[in-house]
Amino acid sequence: MIIGKQAPKLKAGDEIRILSPSRSLSIVSEKNRLIAQQKLEQLGFAVSFSQHVLESDDFTSSSIESRVADLHEAFADPKVKGILTAIGGYNANQLLAHLDYELIGSHPKRLCGFSDITALSHAIYAKTGLITYAGPHFLTFGMQQGNEYTTAYFQRMMLEEGSIKIQSSPEWSDDTWYLDQDQRIFHRNVGPYAILEGEAHGTIVGGNLCTLNLLQGTPYMPSLEGTILFVEDDYESSPATFDRDLQSLLHQPGFDQVRGIIIGRFQQASHMTEKLLRQIISSKKELASIPVIADADFGHTTPQFTYPIGGKASIRARNDMIDLEICE
Repeated sequence: MIIGKQAPKLKAGDEIRILSPSRSLSIVSEKNRLIAQQKLEQLGFAVSFSQHVLESDDFTSSSIESRVADLHEAFADPKVKGILTAIGGYNANQLLAHLDYELIGSHPKRLCGFSDITALSHAIYAKTGLITYAGPHFLTFGMQQGNEYTTAYFQRMMLEEGSIKIQSSPEWSDDTWYLDQDQRIFHRNVGPYAILEGEAHGTIVGGNLCTLNLLQGTPYMPSLEGTILFVEDDYESSPATFDRDLQSLLHQPGFDQVRGIIIGRFQQASHMTEKLLRQIISSKKELASIPVIADADFGHTTPQFTYPIGGKASIRARNDMIDLEICE
């Protein structure tokens, strides 16, 4: 079992490097880029951008060489203390065989992102033991409304000491805010619910489910032994494909040592319902003896809390009461 090691906490004045290991930052409007940069600067950080962050090809990404060079440069630069990914995409797993994990492990930084970045963050954790973070992209900080919860939990995880008790956000959204900051749709958040009750404590592994599954059978897949799994997926995942992807994870070596599962909120376009999700979970005998919680505040809806991959989580789900606590 990997023992997680963490980079130092961030502090005011620290430099955060923005890079594009998946899709290019160029697909983000200049207006939203500026808003995001200003927001991070208001939080006390110095923001820098990697050399190839705006490079774009036919896949709205950039060459493997460019992305690897930017990542290596960010880890090697002693001035850089944190790394934020620009946005998600589809091809971060192209980088995994080309990375210098000795360099990365010897120069620990706080790397944060979600979605396609799940492949990169878990590969780094599996190969080096360095705790990485599932949380906002650089683009996320370009959101002008409804982002207070995301920002607060990012700050708590990155700057403050001690464990964090996760509270539910008061509302959530699943709109294309990046296209129109003024026409927003928010929904009241009723909070997470327990599909299977219980208590568990373990090492956090997981993120975007279909991306995590790309690591199966490779050296970049962390051990599942003694873990609390965090899983979510986006609008491209229907109930049937989520079921299939979850089943694939259940087949992995060590799954019998998983201690609990927390499922992030689904996007509306996935057409997942509580009824269907309960059917999916109840169909899997492997899950019968562990707690399973759904509709937590992470994934492709907003807002989201930041959690440490390789950190620790404690969950308790009893009598309609759910407690979730995380720490590095």
